[in-house]
Amino acid sequence: MSRVGIVTALSREARALAPGMASAAEIGHTRIHRLGEALLAVSGMGWEAALEGTGALMAAGATALASVGTAGALDPALGCGAIVLPEEVVSLEGAPVPADRHWRQALERALPGERVCSGRLLSTRQALGSRLDKAIAWRETHSVAVDMESAAIARTAAAAGLPFIAVRVIVDSAGEDLPRAVLGASGGRRPSLLKLLAGLALAPREIGALIRLARRFQAACAVLSSIGEPGLPALRALTGAQWGAR
Repeated sequence: MSRVGIVTALSREARALAPGMASAAEIGHTRIHRLGEALLAVSGMGWEAALEGTGALMAAGATALASVGTAGALDPALGCGAIVLPEEVVSLEGAPVPADRHWRQALERALPGERVCSGRLLSTRQALGSRLDKAIAWRETHSVAVDMESAAIARTAAAAGLPFIAVRVIVDSAGEDLPRAVLGASGGRRPSLLKLLAGLALAPREIGALIRLARRFQAACAVLSSIGEPGLPALRALTGAQWGAR
């Protein structure tokens, strides 16, 4: 059976997916945990962090790669908590990378159908924070959602000939702007509390928007928790039991 390596950007996403995860190793900036027979890496945010996390998982023996976490909506029809299970991942440069069809279908069957969206997932080097930027990306790339890591993971998997899949839960909708304080705090591998507080000091009226965003992030993490709940078919499909048996 293949060993699945799961990449998450944030520790909160990892804890939601695997609250009982056991620490396995720390390679560079990446923390790797065990999730049953699978490996789970907390890489940090962004393209370079995702590449490092993916490399660490492959060095630890991963033979299939999954990008799991949260995302922003580009499709106006998607709301907080929707599960994006893309058929392919794209970036603003390079060719699209398809998800493994059999693995994706196994997970799709195991997820609540009314909440699952397919289509295309876009990865960008910088966060898309405004409604205008999201609308442009929706029109020009035909992607339903956006993150900052999945394309890097997908390209690494394709180059190594490994199966790949992405699972992303929507936080912010296509019709809302992200608070500038959040964007300013999200430029590095980890969110910066000091930059967030500095941004709020300059724009105190954004506090309400920040609170709403935090609540939506918690709601999205609750969906990740339902995917990762032990004993549920979704977790077995994600970590490779159904995929490995095909």
